Amino acid sequence: MTATRRALLSVSDKSGLLELARGLRERGFEIVSTGGTAKHLETSGVVVTTVAKVTGSPQILDGRVKTLHPKIHGGILADRGKTSHLEELRTQGITPIDLVVVNLYPFRETLSKPESTPAEIVEMIDIGGPTMVRAAAKNHAAVTIVVDPADYAEVLATLDSGDDDALARLRRRLAAKAFRHTADYDAAIAAWFKNEVEATGATSAEPAAPFPSALHLDLELTMTPRYGENPHQRSAVYRDLEGPGVLGGMRQLQGKELSWNNLLDADAARKLVALFDEPAVVIVKHNNPCGVGRGSTLTEAYARAFASDPVSAFGSIVALNRPADRAFADAMAELFVEVLVAPEFDPAALEKFGAKKMLRVLTCPMYRPVAGEFELRAIDGGFLAQDPDAYTDNEADWTCPTRRQPTAEQRRALSFAWRVSRYVKSNAIVLTNGDQTVGVGAGQMSRVDSCRLAIQKAQLPVAGTVAASDAFFPFRDGLDVLADAGVAAIAHPGGSKRDDEVIAAADEREIALVVTGIRHFRH
Repeated sequence: MTATRRALLSVSDKSGLLELARGLRERGFEIVSTGGTAKHLETSGVVVTTVAKVTGSPQILDGRVKTLHPKIHGGILADRGKTSHLEELRTQGITPIDLVVVNLYPFRETLSKPESTPAEIVEMIDIGGPTMVRAAAKNHAAVTIVVDPADYAEVLATLDSGDDDALARLRRRLAAKAFRHTADYDAAIAAWFKNEVEATGATSAEPAAPFPSALHLDLELTMTPRYGENPHQRSAVYRDLEGPGVLGGMRQLQGKELSWNNLLDADAARKLVALFDEPAVVIVKHNNPCGVGRGSTLTEAYARAFASDPVSAFGSIVALNRPADRAFADAMAELFVEVLVAPEFDPAALEKFGAKKMLRVLTCPMYRPVAGEFELRAIDGGFLAQDPDAYTDNEADWTCPTRRQPTAEQRRALSFAWRVSRYVKSNAIVLTNGDQTVGVGAGQMSRVDSCRLAIQKAQLPVAGTVAASDAFFPFRDGLDVLADAGVAAIAHPGGSKRDDEVIAAADEREIALVVTGIRHFRH
């Protein structure tokens, strides 16, 4: 193997740099470096050739132009297999560069600081660094590109091995990593510019499209559960680098690692419990609420949620919209729960929950939809995108076309049921009294079957309850099933061509039928 002779080092993250540079010098490399990197190495006694000496040009424009020069990029990009390229290097007095170690200006880190100004953020948009990275990665057949300090030791070990094939494989793998690195970097910049444009209104006279013509996600691997929905499926969790993180920036305070299913259920529970202003508890199983309760305290809310379906509550995910206190922890002591989600936990509650070693305890900020965000769902060959269902229901706009009008107590219960129905898999029928779910019919192929299931699941008296249907009743049969069970009032969106028949059926059965005018499917 022909020894690598020249390495170019230019890094913002200087972790491990000194050890790498010394290791390269010991292996016969000449070190070429820029600005702060050169000073860092020289101060530590490493002999460095400055980029300015290589190019014969000083850095200019406050350092914006340092490495953008033929004597740098010619040395990186020359095809070592072409005699004409090598001759041109000799003619131009350019020495080949065989190893490039670059990591980029800390754009994301600067962006994350609240005090950073737009001018400071723009200055952290690296130009020379990505150019060198891409040049070296393109020419990976001859040049080793390193963008991650975690790879320094492997690079030195592979150089020591004398194995040309191993070095070629390493170069190719590091080139792929380098292109991912610059792609992620550019995605973060593009996302910032998009947000800046939207925030300042610096747009054309044309209205902005609701979705971008091309979508580039800025994601980072943050967790690798043991498996996906099933043990034979691999899984990973990526966080959106534009936002606060998974589940609003959750922190796990105790318990074993989270699973794929835990995270899906915790997301559903956290979103539903956020719809309530008073103390509320949501119990979720398989992405559907099996118990929802509200009260003057969390303890009261929990008792109501648990009584809705004690059997399904076993092994569930529980979410609260208030900090968990010791009284709540005592109330929940006997129930086996997979995950508990709350905005905070007081020390006494944590002490109590600490005895449950299998319980995963998460602090998560209360869910609030963010303007401009959208949801993605994968399908074969692509993704579906939509706004979150963040519609604010204005109950003052609800109408009641039936002769019987809901009482004030029934209207309060309908409001409760309607909120729960938003996070029940469609077709959804939710039976409640004023403060707790009574029966939940979820995910059935026909609405009348969801009605029957909600009644069948009821652990509390159904007579006198109210019902919410996430979409209109296409026929009167579902309403008749509910009426036969004693349901006194129903909320549904309306909009069916048979609405008149359904209204007539409600009048016949002396039920108050409220029309919300909005549908909340959840597939």
